[in-house]
Amino acid sequence: MKIFVTGATGFIGSALVGELIAAGHQVLGLCRSPERAHSLAAAGAEVHRGSLEDLGSLRDGADRSDGVIHLAFNHDFSQFQSNCEADRRVITALGSALAGSRRPFIVTSGTAMANTVPGQPAREDGAVISAAVFPRAATEEAAWSMAEAGVNVSVVRLPQVHDTVKQGLVSPAIAIARAKGVFAYIDAGHNRWPAAHVSDVARLYKLAFERAQPGARYHAVAEEGIAMRDVAHTVGRRLGLPVRSIAAQEAQEHFGWFARFATLDVPAVSEQTRRQLGWQPVGPGLIADLEQLELTGD
Repeated sequence: MKIFVTGATGFIGSALVGELIAAGHQVLGLCRSPERAHSLAAAGAEVHRGSLEDLGSLRDGADRSDGVIHLAFNHDFSQFQSNCEADRRVITALGSALAGSRRPFIVTSGTAMANTVPGQPAREDGAVISAAVFPRAATEEAAWSMAEAGVNVSVVRLPQVHDTVKQGLVSPAIAIARAKGVFAYIDAGHNRWPAAHVSDVARLYKLAFERAQPGARYHAVAEEGIAMRDVAHTVGRRLGLPVRSIAAQEAQEHFGWFARFATLDVPAVSEQTRRQLGWQPVGPGLIADLEQLELTGD
């Protein structure tokens, strides 16, 4: 099948392109950069020039495909709310091109969208928050709007996706620790983040596309929840930085824009996903990858 992939040159997208091509699929990858277009073509994908801002280019890519995997998202957190609303428009544009067909449309969200009961892990079939509570929920609101319009849409929710170079939101936490000279966590540091290795996540997207079920919610979760205290002590030791607890009221001053994430306790599970797709994560865990963290910039 020919699959249109947004974010095809990104962290997860690069792994997914290889996974799809190895499985015999053709990949049409969205790309705006000439330099990245070269690497995308070298990986065996067809380059589709365009951008998230050019909704016409998105509709054209979807028109040329047997289905869409939407990975791209603008991660400029200083414009977080506007970027979430932009994603709503992107999903609507892609979905409109797929309406009236059974072509699969896989949309990317986060497991935190289903963390509605404090202390309880997010489950695929649990209640979800609204964009009024957390802006990123605009993605799922758009997806389910497309489902109501008859689009064959399903959602993959991501935890912290990692290897030894990138680790989701742990990466900006590491950057802040380097800048501040200390890796801080909130209170006892018991708040948890779920995680999965990038290779396992890429494999899940492939399975979700091949076995697409309208309205399905999949969790790309290998580890239910890694305590931030454990992350802090592992990274602190690797970087030679002190580690300390700070009070919740100090979070905004210390972390800046990252404060809203540093306090989150968002464990998640994936039993339903594993059962429905036959997905079994086999990659290293988050702490194992942090133990092998590439210490660039020293």
